[in-house]
Amino acid sequence: MAATGNADAPVGRGELIAAVDRALHTHGRAALTGAAGAGKTALLTALAAAARSRGETVLRLDPEAADRHIPEASVAALLTAVPAAVLDRLAGPQRTAVALLRRETDDLRAGRDRIALRLAIVEVLRNLAVTAPVLVVVDNAQFLDDESVDLLRFALRLTPPRVRTLVAECARSGAPVAEALCGPGTRSTAIPPLGADEVAELLVSHGLPARLAGRIHRASGGNPRLALALGHSLAESREPVHHADTLPVSGQAREVARRLLAEAPVAARPTLLLAALATRPTTALLRRAGRPDAEAELAAAEHAGLVTVAEDGTVEFTAGALPSVLAADAGWPDRAAGHAALAAADDDPVQAARHRALAVDTPDEDLAAAVSEAAASCRRRGNRALAAELGMLAADRTPADRPGAELARLVAAAEDAGCAGRADLARRAARAVLARDASPADRVRARLAVIDAAGQALADLDETFAHAALDAAGDPALQALVQLRVAWKLNLSDGDPVRSRAAAAEAGELARRGGDTVAEAMALTVRARMGRILGDPCAETILAEALALPSPEVPIGLRNAPRYLAVRHALFDDWLDDARQQLLALLPAVERTGSCEDVFEVLRSLTEVELRRGRCDAGMAWARRSLACTIEAGLSPGPAWYVAAMAEATGGSFARATGYARRGIQASEEERDQVFLSRSLYALGTVELAMGETAKAVATLRRVADLEAAQQVVDPSILRWHGELAEALVAADALDEAAGLVAGWRAVAVDLGRPAVIAALDRAQGLLLSAGGDAEAAVRLLTDTAQRFAELELPVERGRTLLALARVERRRRRKAPARTALAEAADVFTTAGAKPWAELARETPAPRPAPGGPLDTPVAAALTEAELTLALLVGQGASNQEAAAKLFLSVKTVEARLTRIYQKLNVRSRAQLATALRAR
Repeated sequence: MAATGNADAPVGRGELIAAVDRALHTHGRAALTGAAGAGKTALLTALAAAARSRGETVLRLDPEAADRHIPEASVAALLTAVPAAVLDRLAGPQRTAVALLRRETDDLRAGRDRIALRLAIVEVLRNLAVTAPVLVVVDNAQFLDDESVDLLRFALRLTPPRVRTLVAECARSGAPVAEALCGPGTRSTAIPPLGADEVAELLVSHGLPARLAGRIHRASGGNPRLALALGHSLAESREPVHHADTLPVSGQAREVARRLLAEAPVAARPTLLLAALATRPTTALLRRAGRPDAEAELAAAEHAGLVTVAEDGTVEFTAGALPSVLAADAGWPDRAAGHAALAAADDDPVQAARHRALAVDTPDEDLAAAVSEAAASCRRRGNRALAAELGMLAADRTPADRPGAELARLVAAAEDAGCAGRADLARRAARAVLARDASPADRVRARLAVIDAAGQALADLDETFAHAALDAAGDPALQALVQLRVAWKLNLSDGDPVRSRAAAAEAGELARRGGDTVAEAMALTVRARMGRILGDPCAETILAEALALPSPEVPIGLRNAPRYLAVRHALFDDWLDDARQQLLALLPAVERTGSCEDVFEVLRSLTEVELRRGRCDAGMAWARRSLACTIEAGLSPGPAWYVAAMAEATGGSFARATGYARRGIQASEEERDQVFLSRSLYALGTVELAMGETAKAVATLRRVADLEAAQQVVDPSILRWHGELAEALVAADALDEAAGLVAGWRAVAVDLGRPAVIAALDRAQGLLLSAGGDAEAAVRLLTDTAQRFAELELPVERGRTLLALARVERRRRRKAPARTALAEAADVFTTAGAKPWAELARETPAPRPAPGGPLDTPVAAALTEAELTLALLVGQGASNQEAAAKLFLSVKTVEARLTRIYQKLNVRSRAQLATALRAR
């Protein structure tokens, strides 16, 4: 069984369960297929539990492999679950046949009346169905013995519609049993693999770190059992979780992978091993390497669900753990022979050099030099991960009498790994460098590679920073590089832009003294970024200084390149067309560098630009690419999940946005990434506000405010939570707090010249005026604000303002203006592709009570959303303490709010309140 956090609700299977349940009720039959570990048992358990909850009778069969060789064993097991009273009502011959079925001796079985046994099973199912519907559940149907299949096929064909059948079998079990039991033409539903997000949810439900989801998804191919086995293997290893880029395929994980591989024919195993050893296997390559029947053997492996073969012959394993286990289980002679055959067959000189090196285990300088040149070729192509692997291999093949060449290759491999985000390779290379008589410069370069490869997870690298600083002492250029990383960490992990700016200033001075203009430009960029965060008016001047210095078009570490920060500032200032053009020009350049983090940064910014421009479909596409890039490269997932959450919250689904945001929060908390923790919380709070979950939105957005305050963020244009929190506070009836927040941040936004932030705060101010009873002023302000958002070319924000206007108009019973504002908002959202917001705008307003009804009074119409929420809770019987806990309020606040509700509705007790609400 694929283990899940809750057997009644397997992770990621909600839609599939609903579809199978519908099929059972429509057709009375349903069949599932899937590989070992795909989650068939968990699905059947959930469907059986749902049937029992409806009062149905469930008969379940779970045969094992050994049962296949015992005639009628499964039917006998099925009948043991039938109440004795039902069996006692059988006719004499049928009762006798059932009794004999439970005996073990072959001679008694031989004398049994088989016709009577068939009729007995039919009668049992019919009798059970008289009192309640019956669901016959058969798991692992491939293990049913032939006699049981025949008996069940006969019986199920003659049962009434109230007897339903649900069958699950291995997808590669030979002749399908499901069709025999469910009837001709029954189509089995294949259980799809889990997506990366669903793997994340599965890991969380088992207490495993969510940030590993991308790597585990890639290694498991979405197979739940293998994913959990990999997660547990990693948790049990001695490697720090956030450093484990290469997952340990050991213990339970290896056994699960072996069971999957056992589905392939033995004859296909040598071909699969060759495919596992190749970096980019194709059928043509495998034929040239000595497997003339590669297509047929791979077709058998594809049928077993182990590989996919594209039309061009490209071969890909369905789970990344499979080639690892194939290679590990093969002996050295088989691996060496395989690499030798591939070296002769591969027409790519890089791959040929790799295979030649892997085919031997003795040092050879000519071979090492060839592999080193192959690494350089990969570096030029932008494939820094492969360059790192080849660099390590070249160092390993370097003779002992050439220590200088070996050291240079190790340092280059470390730096390639740092650029690629391969922390495992960076650490291996760094350990090798530090174990040798390396110069301080080489030691620093190796340690910096480890820091660069860590991505967002810098919090646990204090020792590495300390050693790097010690090694760099006396060399200003090296000190500048170390101090730059310190500045990054102080902002990202410590959330301290003041100290980060100071560290960047020190790095810039060191770089200037050391003559490193690239490092100096990057230091100025960090200063400019921190200055923007802190509201320093000199930030743009500092950025201009950085832009004036000579530097590579796209240096490694794009986020700290002046050209990229200029793009981010354009985004913050809503110069969106300019930002988009610059990003599209940067994208091919960063793809050539081979730095996955750089590519993600550009994709992330493109997502944000398109969402704000009201091109939500394009934004969703960029977000998907950024998430795929993160998973493929094994980067820290927190930032990518934040990006996905914002894309879904604007152009996709509020429900999916919530899932992404929660995973982003967890991953950022695990890595102690303060910057993206506040961003994921902001995404979650925005969705909670949109969905009317006011108390949750206030709590979440207050947490964002606290984090931003702790990080000393002054500029409100970077993460625009201020208007969102103010709106949530108004909805929660915390009007004084909302007014203070709007006034305070509006002054900052005016001083810094942030018109879009001012407009968002004005939207909150309009709702605040309405809640305070000044509807006319609220309408004027919201109408003006919608127009300003139109002028700023921010359509989603304009649509949200029109929604707020419609709420104000509806509250003062101006139906026609409310409908007009709603219709206009729906048009704006639809044009922008903001699907969840368009759905909100198209919702029909709740019907008003009939004239003369208890709530048909001016004071009733004046109930705020927060008051209505509390009134409904209390009207349903909640105590003040219960309501306070549910709404995240103090009991004193609940009492005060309840007093106002009584006054507005002219009621004096909870009973009268409940009566008024029921009448409504």
